[in-house]
Amino acid sequence: MLRITFLVGFAVAVLGMIAAEELYPDKYDDVNATEILQNDRLRNQYYKCFIGSGPCITADAVFFKGFFPEAVLTKCRKCTEKQKKTLDILVDWYAKNQPEQWNALVAKFLEDVQKNKN
Repeated sequence: MLRITFLVGFAVAVLGMIAAEELYPDKYDDVNATEILQNDRLRNQYYKCFIGSGPCITADAVFFKGFFPEAVLTKCRKCTEKQKKTLDILVDWYAKNQPEQWNALVAKFLEDVQKNKN
């Protein structure tokens, strides 16, 4: 009986680890999104990088471009708590200040997903 209890407990623990979804790396969690949004030059550099109309100049922009579309489209399902707060800051700022750019960015992400499906 003890052996069965151990095996069941072990199986539950293993399944729990498998079921736990992997989070995005937290390497750049300390990037200050508010400072970037308040700086026109920086904000535009990141935006052009993400939408594909300009180069990704910084290492963190390259890093974010790899995860940002999925994070936006899945409502940050794999985000750390800090990343969720950062995404909320970005969405709020763009919704209030440049909704057309935000809509274009989301449309680009959706278009890229459709291309990757085909």
